[in-house]
Parts: sequence; C-alpha cells; structure tokens
Amino acid sequence: MSATLDLEEAITSAKVVVMATPSHAMRTVASKAKGLIKGDTIVVSLAKGIEEGTLKRMSEVLSEELAPETAMKIAVLSGPNHAEEVSKNIPSATVISSRSKSIAEELQSVFMTPYFRVYTNPDLTGVEMAGATKNVIAIAAGVSDGLGYGDNTKASLITRGLAEMIRLGVAMGADVRTFAGLAGMGDLVVTCMSRHSRNRAVGEMLGKGMTLDQVISEMTMVAEGIKTARAVKNLSANYQVHMPITDNVADVLYGDKNPFTCVTDLMTRGAVEEIKGIAWEKD
Repeated sequence: MSATLDLEEAITSAKVVVMATPSHAMRTVASKAKGLIKGDTIVVSLAKGIEEGTLKRMSEVLSEELAPETAMKIAVLSGPNHAEEVSKNIPSATVISSRSKSIAEELQSVFMTPYFRVYTNPDLTGVEMAGATKNVIAIAAGVSDGLGYGDNTKASLITRGLAEMIRLGVAMGADVRTFAGLAGMGDLVVTCMSRHSRNRAVGEMLGKGMTLDQVISEMTMVAEGIKTARAVKNLSANYQVHMPITDNVADVLYGDKNPFTCVTDLMTRGAVEEIKGIAWEKD
C-alpha cells in the first residue's frame, strides 16, 4: 500500500473507497470519482459537516453525485476518533452507519482491530447530524475556554448543546438514542474537551478576541464547524427548532457578535423546564 495523488490510481482497484475530504469539497471530489467507482464498490464518508447552500448531509451528496447503483453501498464512519490517537493505536471506538445492514457489517469487519472497536447503527440521519452539529457546540466550548470560564460552564454548554443536537436530529427523522452513543455524546465530549480538537481551538481563539479571518489564517487544517455553523442555523430555521447556542456561534462567526455578549444572552433568557413532557407529582 502506498500514497498517491492520482485519483484513478487510488480508486480503480479499490473494493472500499473512503472519502476523507472536508464536507465543502465532497461534491466536487465525488463528481470526479463517479466514473472510477464501480457498482460493487462500497463508499465510506468520514466528513462531519453539512453542505452549505443545499443543506444536504454527506451521504445525500454522495447519492446525488455517484452512480445510482452505488446509493445503497454508501456508509458513514463517525465517533470520537481523533486521528492523532487512532494512528498511535490508542484504544478507540467508532460507529458505521448505512442504509444496508450487510454493508455496515462488512465494513465493521474491515475496520475492526484490537485497538479500534467498531459498532453498527442503522440511523444514518442521526449519525451524520450528530457528527456535524457537535462541531458547532465544540466551537462554543472553545469560546468558553478563551473567555477563561471553568468546568461548570463547559459542562453546561456540552449538556445543553446535546439537547440542541437532539432536537434538530429528531425533527429530521433521527433516532434519539443515537445521540446518547458514540456518534453523539461520545464525539461531542471529545471534540469539546480535547487539545486535538480543531473546532474547540477555533472557539478558543475567538474567545480571546481574534476575528474569523485571523483564526483561519492561523490554521493549517480544516475545522468543519466554521462552515457547518451557518448551515445548521439555516436547518434549524427550516425545521423550526430552537438552537440558541448554535445561533450564537453563527453570529460570532459571521455577524461579528462579541462572545461575551453571547454568554450574557444565553444566561439571561427566560426560565424554562429542562426536560419537557415529564409530569409533576404535584402542581
């Protein structure tokens, strides 16, 4: 096995094609790969984002760009899987999701190793939406770090951020249980807490007073949450889902809103129940 810059060389004889491109480049790369991917080839997306403009998930983008016979052979791999640790054989776990159980199970055996445990999950929408939305919450967690706040603040952001992720995911047809799993809570925690997290780092720089242009100029890798924040905000509007943390992240990124003002706005909103629908013992 060797690295190559030639798309045809990389794809032609492959039984499994792993699409590790950022979400904003997925459609372009898939379009170029269409004629090279055979009907029996399995395609796996690693991207955790939403396409701006169309607001499509990556499996939807791939389904549109690749041949029709490939549609049922598309899968997604997602979870708390920082490459810096996986590459060192540090024990990690992940999720494979697909519309096809047999494809998911085949990929489970392909990727499973003694240090990389793979689970399957049929909830393709939930796995993809969890992977995309958690990046936005990670930016908020980074902003908290940049402003100098503590563990209480970050734990609150993670928890209430998860509530936002669930609301949007369920509105889009996802299973709520997916968000308690590796693609949801697992990936959310690691992305909000880890020193390896690019999205958390973006938020920290914003919290310290840097502009988005300055943040991007400092980065050498892609932070999916930057573009995804605006896409998720638009999705929440389309589905009429309340996502105040996401809205504030998008406003900091694209509306020049002061991060400290966001904290004030979030903390002084009207009082509400934490979980709606649970009956009180007594009025």
